[in-house]
Amino acid sequence: MGFPETHGSTAFLTDHYELTMLGSALTDGTGDRQCVFEVFARRLPSGRRYGVVAGTARVLEAITDFRFTDAEIDQLAATAVVDDPTLAWLANYRFSGDVDGYPEGELYFPGSPILTVRGTFAEAVLLETVALSILNHDSAIASAAARMSSAAHGRPIIEMGGRRTHEMAAVAAARAAYIGGFATTSNLEAGRRYGIPTRGTVAHAFMLLHDSEEDAFRAQVEKMGTDTTLLVDTYDITRGIERAVRVAGADLGAIRIDSGDVGVLARKAREQLDSLGAKDTRIVVSGDLDEHAIAALRAEPVDAYGVGTSVVTGSGAPTAGMVYKLVEVDGRPVAKRSENKASRGGAKSALRRHKPTGTALEEVVYPAGQRPEAGENDRELPIPLVRGGKPVDDLPALDDGRRRLRDGLVSLPWEGLKLSGGEPAIPTVFPQEG
Repeated sequence: MGFPETHGSTAFLTDHYELTMLGSALTDGTGDRQCVFEVFARRLPSGRRYGVVAGTARVLEAITDFRFTDAEIDQLAATAVVDDPTLAWLANYRFSGDVDGYPEGELYFPGSPILTVRGTFAEAVLLETVALSILNHDSAIASAAARMSSAAHGRPIIEMGGRRTHEMAAVAAARAAYIGGFATTSNLEAGRRYGIPTRGTVAHAFMLLHDSEEDAFRAQVEKMGTDTTLLVDTYDITRGIERAVRVAGADLGAIRIDSGDVGVLARKAREQLDSLGAKDTRIVVSGDLDEHAIAALRAEPVDAYGVGTSVVTGSGAPTAGMVYKLVEVDGRPVAKRSENKASRGGAKSALRRHKPTGTALEEVVYPAGQRPEAGENDRELPIPLVRGGKPVDDLPALDDGRRRLRDGLVSLPWEGLKLSGGEPAIPTVFPQEG
């Protein structure tokens, strides 16, 4: 069975209870109350010192496509999820409110108001599930990718995890990993949809197809040229490297090692390549790598990495843990007070304070409209995303998110870039509680 058909609508990428809440609110008249919902994370995943926002642009697309077509209305009627008056309301549903939020590639911390949705309760509550499903997934992937990119210390990483997750999640994961600093992806749909550079050569099946390793190398070089990457660990790596250079010559672009103790093997491969005159041939390693493995390889002669499973699963943190909470009703702050799940009432915004040197000091989350005095190095974080139900003009592009993340990571105190567990890289402060 393939991915379920949505008829171009995102309206059913939601939970049943969103519609039952809607029906009740429409019946008692509270559905028209003006509300503010916020997306935030109460804490970072264990061991993480910062998070990376990704998926904002996909959320805006989902809001635009959140329509109840005849197909959705017929299904709701057939299953009696809501009553006829609610069905009639849904048939005309269009989000008409405003959205502000952190742009993609922005760092976030506990309590950061990552997304703020303003509208009637009826129209805003329906967006909870789809917004969270996108932001929680994409931000988890981008956060993991950023840690890996930092560990790689400038060496490129290719995202190659499509076969380790749902086929549609793979496309979103490739996009999020690109925001997180990955150089390329193996996923062609991500390349087509988002313009991400794609890369790929051969798998072991291609090597085994041929009568000899040398025959496989020769076929690949004849088709792709000597600048290709030859997979040398199908049989014996030492012999594989020798054959690869014999076929492609000293101008061979790269070799790939996909198994074993890749650090030791890379060291030996570099010595052998240099002895064969292939001093400029790059070494690419892959095979169950994560940020810790990449960091351990920093001193080894590795030129690029291929990462699959760990990045598309968030490297141990597959969700960002974000929530979508009602914080204001008709201008009145409201907040959940239950133990371990308390929220802060009232619409909020945020700025990040920096030293004159550019180092980040703290995340200041303040009541909307009560902006604290800001220094010349401080920076407002949320930007307008939707006005009157329509995305604003000139929203940041995908590459803007990559640059924003690079700048953000440079601004963190060096302790905040450690892969070991600890407190968030900078504290979040709430002036209204002072």
